[in-house]
Amino acid sequence: MGLRIDRKQDKRVVHACTHNLADIPNGVTVCSADLVAGGVLQEGTVIGKDEAGLFHAVKTARVTEAATNAATSYKVAKGHHFKKGDFVMVKVGGKAYAVTGIDSSEATHDTITVGTTLGEAVKVGDALVEAKAQAASGAAFKYKPKAMTGDGYDVEALNNHFVTAVTIGQFRGSVIPAVSDDIKAALPNIFIF
Repeated sequence: MGLRIDRKQDKRVVHACTHNLADIPNGVTVCSADLVAGGVLQEGTVIGKDEAGLFHAVKTARVTEAATNAATSYKVAKGHHFKKGDFVMVKVGGKAYAVTGIDSSEATHDTITVGTTLGEAVKVGDALVEAKAQAASGAAFKYKPKAMTGDGYDVEALNNHFVTAVTIGQFRGSVIPAVSDDIKAALPNIFIF
């Protein structure tokens, strides 16, 4: 047996979780069926639990170009997990409608199109959030936020992911997925700076 030397260049990783003060003991399982295979479940992704106890990502997308309250197309940062047919909202209690198309042909952003306007003006940095169902008013989270992931994970099809679930901690807002004010209110023990 000979000595083998591989040359590689390390990549600098900026961690989102700067302080993990409390997490769910032994971690949680996050369902991969909702996620885009081949993508990444980013560190700092908000997760919520279904009735059976399985956790799911609370899907969000960061808006990259302001849109009026009559818009039906929203330019968002790449890396989101929205799929055609998911319901999106801008805020809890507002409108929620299904995604009718996602144009990912641009290198800098994706364009999410909904069948009917969400009725809210959005600015750069705001978040589109997954809703439970279509609603002309009274939209709600599909999964109520319970924690944030403490590490990043590659998404593999047909493979649920065992993750660290931080319930009390501090995260860098610049390197986590978009977080709306409603999500911040649902996670009072998570500080995002």
